[in-house]
Amino acid sequence: MQGLEGGSTGVDDEWARRGMENVGAWILGRNMFGPVRGPWPDESWKGWWGEEPPYHAPTFVLTHHPRKALEMKGGTTFHFVTDGIHSALQRAKDAAKDKDVRIGGGVATIQQYLRAKLIDELHLAFRPILMGSGENLFAGIDLAALGYACTKHVSTEHAMHAVLQKQT
Repeated sequence: MQGLEGGSTGVDDEWARRGMENVGAWILGRNMFGPVRGPWPDESWKGWWGEEPPYHAPTFVLTHHPRKALEMKGGTTFHFVTDGIHSALQRAKDAAKDKDVRIGGGVATIQQYLRAKLIDELHLAFRPILMGSGENLFAGIDLAALGYACTKHVSTEHAMHAVLQKQT
């Protein structure tokens, strides 16, 4: 209930709150930024969320098509990265300084970073509701072979939270 009265408290709210703590930068796939495909026809599309995105930090959008940085209210500036996941990660780390870099998705973006073993920790929230077929986050990925293990899981009436960590 972002920006509205009410909402829930308790375990699920704590997980959501913790997920936004200590974030110095974000990485998103192009589809997470918007529905525009191919070259940008213009710069009118500014994301799904209106004038103040929820990120409040530098946000690096993976794309094949260049675009000027887009500064929004609340501290979010979108930077469009055309030279791959490693470049986006380095730029995000530089911007985040001593804070965390969050990968906000989508599925293809998370899969690329998992396969490259560049994710240290992954928090998944499973909701017991059928929403359609969607994309399978772990299709073709052997998490154990990549060195990931479930280190924590908590269930509530609303969701199951699981934390996967890269083992050293």
